[in-house]
Amino acid sequence: MKAITFYSFGGPEVLQVAELPQPTPGPRQIRIQVRAAGVNPIDGKIRSGSMEAIFTTPLPAVLGVDVAGVVDALGDGVTDVSVGDRIVGWADAPAGAYGEFALASTYTKLPDDLDFAAAVALPVALETATRSLDLLRVRAGDTLLIHGASGAVGQIAVQLAADRGATVIGTAAQANQDRVRGLGAIPTVYGPGLVERVRALAPNGVDAVLDVAGKNALPDSIELRGGTDRIVTIADGSAPDLGVVFTAGPEQRSAADLAALADRLVRGEVTATVAAVLPFADAAAAHRLSDGGHAGGKVVLVP
Repeated sequence: MKAITFYSFGGPEVLQVAELPQPTPGPRQIRIQVRAAGVNPIDGKIRSGSMEAIFTTPLPAVLGVDVAGVVDALGDGVTDVSVGDRIVGWADAPAGAYGEFALASTYTKLPDDLDFAAAVALPVALETATRSLDLLRVRAGDTLLIHGASGAVGQIAVQLAADRGATVIGTAAQANQDRVRGLGAIPTVYGPGLVERVRALAPNGVDAVLDVAGKNALPDSIELRGGTDRIVTIADGSAPDLGVVFTAGPEQRSAADLAALADRLVRGEVTATVAAVLPFADAAAAHRLSDGGHAGGKVVLVP
């Protein structure tokens, strides 16, 4: 099968099309003919090598966790789906989602009215946001600051935090302020003066901070919190040096939660913006867009 891989760390240009063996599903796994693969900011950080201090990535590697497509083969013990079913889920390592086929053991069937590109915006965002909010102990009455609120993970995190009864302040570029407001958050721009802007919006302080952007906002976050308690990042590799929690797992993938979120998306109860859909051959361009931090939603690759 054809897949996007890289043999050395570096910029988006290291991504290349390679011919790899087609993966074989193991027990309780399915093989998916990929119709859409999500690009996440962490993909670019892994590709660049900046995550090596936190976790190592054997090379060559095929990136991608968000996957949507059609069931192509069943492993032993799989009884909940059939070949030909449309599904969305999390691709199992080491195969990755940036290929013509991927393996998955946690997935759900797609609602009839949900297309592959929209569906693939959900799995990583849901799992990451839920895990991070749990680590932060976000609850009703809290004021939560989210860095990168307009991105794919940030959008879901805003909405899930609001579901818990939290007041959310979300940072985003000036062009994305209305989008953040529409999600139910109080928007503000990032950059110099952030501490003063947030204090004006939350004079009683912020109870927790979630950084999904990785744009050097941790020092300001520590100042706002008066320490490192209840600060979590999913994207800033400087976290260990600052004493801040970097969360990359253990992952808490839930097929039931994914199915519920997909149904809410179809009903218009949650928003998940697809910023761009690009062919696998343009994976480098997709990474440049994602790396820039201003995509404004999910970047999706399609075969």
